[in-house]
Parts: sequence; C-alpha cells; structure tokens
Amino acid sequence: MTIHKEGYTSIAIVVLVIFVANALAHYFIPDNRFVIWTIYVLSFVLLVAILQFFRNPKRRIITDEKLILCPADGKVVVIEETEESEYFKDKRLQVSIFMSPVNVHINRNPVCGIVSFFRYHPGKYLVAWHPKSSTLNERTSIAVRTHTGKEILFRQIAGAMARRIVWYVQEGVEVKQGEEFGFIKFGSRVDVFLPLGTQVDVKIGDNVSGGLTVLGRFA
Repeated sequence: MTIHKEGYTSIAIVVLVIFVANALAHYFIPDNRFVIWTIYVLSFVLLVAILQFFRNPKRRIITDEKLILCPADGKVVVIEETEESEYFKDKRLQVSIFMSPVNVHINRNPVCGIVSFFRYHPGKYLVAWHPKSSTLNERTSIAVRTHTGKEILFRQIAGAMARRIVWYVQEGVEVKQGEEFGFIKFGSRVDVFLPLGTQVDVKIGDNVSGGLTVLGRFA
C-alpha cells in the first residue's frame, strides 16, 4: 500500500504541526510528563489518521464491458428511480455511495468509454447524506458513453468536511474501467445514474470497494 499523491501536502502540514506542538511542549512544560505524553499520543493518532485517509491500496481490477463497477469505497445509501435533470433530463436509476473519513477516497471509472459530458459546480458543504447535497454542494458531473453505446453519469459530491474535489478527466477523453478519475478529500458521496432496466447487484447498507465490487450489469 502506498500514499496517494493528493495527500502529500496535507501530510506535510500535519507533520509540521506535530513537530511544532511537540517542540513547544518540551520548551514550555518540560517537567509535565502527563501533558507531554498526552501530546505524543494525540500526535500519533493524528498522523495515523491522515496516513490512513490518503492510503492507496493496490488492487487487481478485472474489467468487463458488461459490468458497472463501484466508483468508490463506502456504503450504499440510496437505490431509487429519479429524474436526472442536469444532463440526461429523464428518468434514471440512482445508486449513491457514502464515503466516510475512514474509507479510501480514490474515485474510479465504473465503465470504460468516452467522456461525453463534464461539469464542475462550486457550491455548499451540506452533510453528504442530506437530500439536497447532490444539487447544492460542490460537485462534478461526469458522463461516459461506452463502446456499446450505453451511457451513465456519475457525480462527485463534497460533504461537510470535504473542501476540495479533484478530477483527472475532461470531455472527449477515453477512460478505462477501474482507473482513477478523481479524489475527494474527507467525507463525501458519489452518485451513479444508470439506464432504467439496469440490474443492480448491491443493496442499501452494503459496504463496497471501488473498482472491485460490481455495482450492476447493463440490460
């Protein structure tokens, strides 16, 4: 397992803060062993937390054009028929995955194909499970048309803790199933909009892994 490139700056800042906090403790209260050891423990917990958040585990991803892979690690919180009003402007099957701070926050392409639509929207930072987070929060919308003509849309949505969405795609580029398309820092959500009739292989409450768990199968 390695550390994702998006974490380098955050980890460097945390290490600097830990160094300064420990140095100040030793300078101002050298004889208070309880406080110093408390700072040691808190420093260790903070360092472990930031390292695990930006972890980048190695994964062996098997591609299959008939399958739709989960784009993120997390828990399935929504499976419902809904109106997708930004791009398709029709009825779609929505599957939403909530990513807590302890999940891997790398986002992966559910399918292979050509990016047919991309938009970034600045916005609010409501909690990721809020019903209006998908339309009011900072987010991106990415549609991919597969080589068989099927088209899906997936949306990165920032949460209350997240303040930065990162993406690595743009309209017209070809993407490969399972490869990274972005990263969201801290708690967040990913919505996937599938054609009606798509077989969904997950259920609400399932814990899923990006690029490994099969989200569904095209009809």
